[in-house]
Amino acid sequence: MSRPPHRHQPPMVEGVSASCVALPHGPWPRLIDFLAERLPKVSQDEWHQRMAQGRVLDEDGVPLPPEAPCRGGTRVYYYRELEAEPIVPFEEEVLYQDAHLLVADKPHFLPVTPSGRYVQQTLLVRLKRRTGIETLSPIHRIDRETAGLVVFSVRPQDRGAYQALFREQVVDKVYEAIAPLRPELPLPAMHRSRIEADEQFFRQREVAGEPNSETAIELIEARGALGLYRLRPRSGKTHQLRVHMNALGRPIVGDLFYPEVVHGPGHAQDDWHRPLQLLARTLSFTDPITGLPRHFESRRQLA
Repeated sequence: MSRPPHRHQPPMVEGVSASCVALPHGPWPRLIDFLAERLPKVSQDEWHQRMAQGRVLDEDGVPLPPEAPCRGGTRVYYYRELEAEPIVPFEEEVLYQDAHLLVADKPHFLPVTPSGRYVQQTLLVRLKRRTGIETLSPIHRIDRETAGLVVFSVRPQDRGAYQALFREQVVDKVYEAIAPLRPELPLPAMHRSRIEADEQFFRQREVAGEPNSETAIELIEARGALGLYRLRPRSGKTHQLRVHMNALGRPIVGDLFYPEVVHGPGHAQDDWHRPLQLLARTLSFTDPITGLPRHFESRRQLA
């Protein structure tokens, strides 16, 4: 079944763009019945409250009341929101902005996009609030626990070209990490392995088989039992650098998932004084829109 076209896109509210759901033809007499069944993370009582407050809209941007019927073949819009959200007490920095790109320097602990416990306390929503640019979209991701560079496209028509740079592995990415020294393991080295999802959904692991990940590793500086490492990932697998460093007996300082799980991602409170010592330091590429060479460098430092 083809989806109905968008007739009206509601404006963002406090940096959050409206989410859209297409209504199928079905047995739901009221819209609230459909929403409670298909989007059960929000209870029917909560949907009732949102609709009573005018926060669920039809295709023309008109608020829908709690008794509104479910009209199959149309769209409705709502805004993702949370009753309580942890505050991340660190600020991002905008390093560069033009008509096509925005480059941000992300602090540790701040998610890039809304997910789970975070909506307002995400890099994307903070930047939308700051700039007023509703079309901002990240063209790659880094972990919530990792600090450093994140690049956003400004115009929807440019997004695919920038995303292709990362998909085709033509971006030169340099990270820095603090981890234990292993003098018996020679560096520099190239580590290649096959990474797949672990049984614990938030972890990854190395398995036998054709490698799908590659990282160049070198030691920059040694201090006591720890070293500052430069990491150049060619691929971009989830947790790749954390998995590779752990596999080499050099788990990154502050890592709560590798080698052992200290606590999972749903833990109530982060320890602000013990961030993961991993930083997305530089990004370099040829801009597919302007043809210009691009090079960006984080201003942050690892502890």
